[in-house]
Amino acid sequence: MGFLEAFALYLALGAAAGTLAGLFGIGGGLIIVPVLLVALEIQGVSAAVSAHLAVGTSLATVVFTSMSSIQTHHSKQAVRWDLFRPMALGILVGAALGAITAGALSGEVLQRIIGVFVVLAAIKMASGWSPKAGERQPPRAELGGVGGGIGWLSAIVGIGGGTLTVPYLTSVGTRMQQAVGTSAACGFPIAVSGALTNMVVGWDRSGLPDYSAGFVYGPAVLGIVLMSVPFARLGALLAHRLNELVLKRLFALLLIVIGIRFLLNA
Repeated sequence: MGFLEAFALYLALGAAAGTLAGLFGIGGGLIIVPVLLVALEIQGVSAAVSAHLAVGTSLATVVFTSMSSIQTHHSKQAVRWDLFRPMALGILVGAALGAITAGALSGEVLQRIIGVFVVLAAIKMASGWSPKAGERQPPRAELGGVGGGIGWLSAIVGIGGGTLTVPYLTSVGTRMQQAVGTSAACGFPIAVSGALTNMVVGWDRSGLPDYSAGFVYGPAVLGIVLMSVPFARLGALLAHRLNELVLKRLFALLLIVIGIRFLLNA
């Protein structure tokens, strides 16, 4: 597959990821990583590096998409910077360690981890489960430690961390709007640290396609970023016109099928 064909494929992926993220209010990484794995397989990329490339590329796209999201949430005073700052250092360290961990795994094992995570996230989405809201101010040490754990796992599976950060913040008494806004802010250091580390870790790996910088694939990043932001707005508009609960359950079912496929094919 040539550059133009690959770029057109990732423009379409960006449009789909943006629409679904806006429609269901979930991070794009949860969508981008599984579809990237399929797209890279179509391109004939080696299975030894395709999962690593999907994770690193997804994190690189989050660097750009999170900036727009942070600006929007900050303008609505929905970012708890007092919670973000203690979490940020832990996130930066944890995401770097997560990218190093992923780089040390075989493509088969990493694909299985992604498959399990996608299935669990889909089950959570379909069930509507969320932790009980608490009423406490977590200490800075706890926020840093939790941030490190969130950054570590997020960098392994290639997400911005919203699936993990929002439930934690609501469990300590943060209002949902502020939990979502603060989670969006946390996605930026996760993505920057994880993407840069993936570039370094994967720099000399064999089997990478042209236009790759380590485990970050340039045409995919460009195509997804160009299309995901405008189509996220479209998805948000559609969310107000369609039956969100039915669509969310159907999408969760699709994610479960995709996750099981990865587990069986790994």
